[in-house]
Amino acid sequence: MSPQDHTGKFQLTITVTPSDIDALGHVNNVVYLRWVQEVSAAHWEHVAPQEMQEKYLWVVLRHEIDFHKPAMPQDTVTGYTWVGEHQGAKFDRYVSLYRAGTQELLAAAKTTWCLVDAKTLRPRRIEQEMLALL
Repeated sequence: MSPQDHTGKFQLTITVTPSDIDALGHVNNVVYLRWVQEVSAAHWEHVAPQEMQEKYLWVVLRHEIDFHKPAMPQDTVTGYTWVGEHQGAKFDRYVSLYRAGTQELLAAAKTTWCLVDAKTLRPRRIEQEMLALL
């Protein structure tokens, strides 16, 4: 699936705020990472029933992010996310951040997440029921 093909992907609109801007006059790289997590969390909250959200949590094991173009003050960004391969308690999630209107790719991330039991904080195998939601 190419980053430009947004079919079937969850999306979230993000507005650049003044606090996102660094000394270079564009969005700081750390903010992109925050957006990756916000888009990922919004997707989980959108698809998972409340009972499932209370029973499980996700923790990040690894982030890989490529920065392509800077987001600027007054920009609106569209974040798209989808999941990839899974194994046991882990799966890869992809997030692409685009400048709204122009569809210029700003950043692309691949994050490895681990499912944990909310009470014990121990890893839990991702069941088919959950995969169907994601």
